[in-house]
Amino acid sequence: MFIKGMTYGWNSKRGDYRQPYALDSLKKLKETGSEWIALAFYTLQPNIYSTDIPFDYGVTMTDRDIEHAVKQAHELGLKVCLKPVVNSADGIWRAHIGFPEEEGAQPYWDAWFRSYTNFLCHYAELAEELGCEMFCLGCEMVATEKKTEHWTAVIQRVRQLYSGPVTYNANHGTEEGIAWFDQVDLIGTSAYYPVASRPGDSEAAMLEKWLPIREKLERLHAKFGKPIAFLEIGCRSALGCAAMPWDFQHTDLPFSEEEQANFYSSVIKTFWDQPWFAGFFWWDWSVSLYPLEEAKQNRGFDIYGKKAEQVLKEWYAKPRIGSESFV
Repeated sequence: MFIKGMTYGWNSKRGDYRQPYALDSLKKLKETGSEWIALAFYTLQPNIYSTDIPFDYGVTMTDRDIEHAVKQAHELGLKVCLKPVVNSADGIWRAHIGFPEEEGAQPYWDAWFRSYTNFLCHYAELAEELGCEMFCLGCEMVATEKKTEHWTAVIQRVRQLYSGPVTYNANHGTEEGIAWFDQVDLIGTSAYYPVASRPGDSEAAMLEKWLPIREKLERLHAKFGKPIAFLEIGCRSALGCAAMPWDFQHTDLPFSEEEQANFYSSVIKTFWDQPWFAGFFWWDWSVSLYPLEEAKQNRGFDIYGKKAEQVLKEWYAKPRIGSESFV
């Protein structure tokens, strides 16, 4: 099983999945050769120290939204990884959600994990009912990852409700700190590794930077015996973004589809033939796409109408065999 995938749906508001433009976007996503989507959506806890994860009617996608998107994807022949995410309403990155490791903190950890388990179980049950082909347990929850006993209990509870393969989306550079990767079916990571030394760097330079990263991830695979996939990976079409692929804030950078295309090509060439590597969910494909004639002005992560789209189409059209199964 090899994932030729794309993230779809992020930063959409309630009701967006059920609009005509969403189906049009999903059809264009399918035309890239993608066979999977990660349907990624979020809710907000009040701040990084909150112990309660609420359903926010003004923010959180409804089950009706999710059901509609999954059914449309399945009708197009796309497999779905359901990816519920918790963000913090105070604007601090979710990696910092957690509590200090000091005496008296344990009740707070217990309370947060109770709430998080309830949050996940709701969507695990929904994923089972809708026939989603994979379920993601969390995304870049770095401060929580040291709580092995809590995560073990979360995974056991999810598996009682969802019968398919489960994964967890670590963050680049922190994958080796997770002791409980033996309990997932697929190790996932956000592979926003900086692989450029200067703006406009060449594909050859990026290829060289990817090699030690590949060696590191292969060691992680050997440690746990699990295939590894990039649950998130991408780069904006802006000059200098291959040196900071995670960046979404520097909106003043000049447009550069070449740098984005070099990033895509270098990643795929490095990992495509590795038998332990399970594939890609690129970041990301918008529910509401810009008009094609505006592609050369768009400096976001989307690849629609850009050189990176052609790179991806050419690779996704190729057969890929020999990956280790995670099912």
